[in-house]
Amino acid sequence: MHDHGGPSARRYQLQRPFFAISAHWMTRGSTLVHIGLRPKTIHDFGGFSGRTVRSTISGSGRPDVAQAAIEIVRSTHLHPDTEWGLDHGAWSVVIRMFPRADIPVFQLSLDLTKPPSVHFDLARELKPLREKGVLIIGSGNLVHNLGALAPGARVYDWAEGFDSKMTSAIEDRDFQRVVQAGSLGRVAQLSHPTPEHFLPTLFSLGVADAKDGLRFFNTSFEMASISMRSFVLA
Repeated sequence: MHDHGGPSARRYQLQRPFFAISAHWMTRGSTLVHIGLRPKTIHDFGGFSGRTVRSTISGSGRPDVAQAAIEIVRSTHLHPDTEWGLDHGAWSVVIRMFPRADIPVFQLSLDLTKPPSVHFDLARELKPLREKGVLIIGSGNLVHNLGALAPGARVYDWAEGFDSKMTSAIEDRDFQRVVQAGSLGRVAQLSHPTPEHFLPTLFSLGVADAKDGLRFFNTSFEMASISMRSFVLA
């Protein structure tokens, strides 16, 4: 489900900030960075109960680092936001990595009017944050088609094919093949009818170093049309 860029959580002290690019904060015409000191936990889903619904983040934001993210980008103008908080694409990952959920976290929105190449270039501009110790994570899916969900069914050929092509491109460090995934035509369209779950992957790749090791985990599919494949570049 989640594509990770940056060093693994175990190498970080909890005061280090966690910068999340989630499929669930979508904007049009602008890119926002949440700069609030106490971001709220957003339960932006339904049909669940118990612990999932009660989950909250007790940590703070990092307005100083969020503002630094805004200031280092030159290709476009990032805008500060104090309304959003942390959606489940961010807090659900934080809770799994840091069970106490007490680390500072802030988010970046996805401007859906921009093509994948712009998102990748934006990620490259944000790389200095990682070099200063910020843990950067893209939270999405390599394959995500809710309209094709088929519980108990075999994984679709197009889903396996797209997942395999993206995995090979990442292994080869040919990130432009990932950026240009739309050129795969029907397979890409079926794998991502809308782009928001694909774009976070580009941020994980954009902040990568040539010296990074690569580790895949959680490589299963859910309900035939959602790839849960995750990776760490560190």
